[in-house]
Amino acid sequence: MNPIAERAGAYAPGVGVALVIAAAATFLSEHYTAPVMLYALLLGMAFSFLTESPRTRAGIELSSKLLLRLGVALLGLRIGWSQVTALGWPPVLMVVALTAGTILISVLLARIMGFNPLFGFLSGGATAICGASAALALSAALPPHEKKEQATLFTVIGVSAFSTLAMIVYPLIARAAGLNDHQAGVFIGATIHDVAQVVGAGYAIGPEAGDTATIVKLLRVAMLLPVILVAGQITRSSAQPGTAKPPLLPWFVVAFAALVVLNSVITLPKAVVSAGSELSRWCLVTSLVAIGMKTQLGQLVKIGLRPVVLMAIETTLLASVVLFLVRFVSI
Repeated sequence: MNPIAERAGAYAPGVGVALVIAAAATFLSEHYTAPVMLYALLLGMAFSFLTESPRTRAGIELSSKLLLRLGVALLGLRIGWSQVTALGWPPVLMVVALTAGTILISVLLARIMGFNPLFGFLSGGATAICGASAALALSAALPPHEKKEQATLFTVIGVSAFSTLAMIVYPLIARAAGLNDHQAGVFIGATIHDVAQVVGAGYAIGPEAGDTATIVKLLRVAMLLPVILVAGQITRSSAQPGTAKPPLLPWFVVAFAALVVLNSVITLPKAVVSAGSELSRWCLVTSLVAIGMKTQLGQLVKIGLRPVVLMAIETTLLASVVLFLVRFVSI
C-alpha cells in the first residue's frame, strides 16, 4: 500500500470522529447561543473513551496538535494594518498596555496562589487577547508540562463562561456608566474575551458601538503574534541542556505573521478572508474536541475553584481598568 495512503488511513477514523463532534458542537452553538468552544470541549470529554481505541487514537492526537496549529496560523487573515490605524493611536496603546499588564499581573497572581506561573501566562493571555482561541494558540507555543492540557481546558472553560456572562452584563454596565456608543464600543471590544460575544454585545447597544467594538477586538487579536513570540522564547529557554531546542519561530507563527503582512499589503478578496476564517474556526473547534477527548472530567474536578478565582480576578481587573480609562481619560 502507498505509505501516504496508509498513514491517511491510520489517521482518518480519529480525525473523522473529531470532525463529527465539532459539527455537533457547531449546531448546538448556533441553536442555543452558547460558545461553540465550550460545547466542543464538553462533547469531546464525553467521548474520551475513544482515545483508548488504537483505531482512533492516532487521529485524535493529530487533531489536537496539527489542526490546532493550522487554525492559529489562519487567524492571521483576520488582521490588517488598516484595522490597527482605524481608531487612532490611543486605543492601540491602551490595548498593548492592557495585554502586557494583564499577563504580568496574572503570572504574579498565579505564583501567589501556588500555581505554575505558566498557567498565569496562559489564562492572562486568554483574558487579554481573544479568549478560547488565544488559550489554544498559547498552549501550542508554551513548553510541555504534565498538566498542560488540563490547564488549557480549564482556561477555555473559564474564559468561555466569563465571556458569555460579560456579553449580557457589560452592555448594562456601559449604559449605567453613561457611556456614549463610541465609548461603549471601546469598553466592550477591550474587555470581552471571545470575538462572537464582542460582536453580540456591541451590536446590542447600537451600530456604532458594534463597529467600534469589533475593531478594538481585532486590535487585541493582533496582540496574539507578539505574545506567541514571547511564549516561544519561554519554550526555548526551558529546553533541557543537551537537547535540541525548538525553532525560534514555530511554523504556525511564521504563517500567522505572513498572513497578517499579506492582509496589510494587499486587499484580499472577502471570499478568501471569509473562507480562511471559517476554516480556522473549524480547525480550532475540532482540535478542542480532540483535546477534550484526551481529558477525563475527574481530572478537572480535582483542580478545585482556585483557577476560577484567578480568572475572575483577571476578568474583573481588566473590565475595571478599561471602564476607568474610557470614562475618565476619554480613550
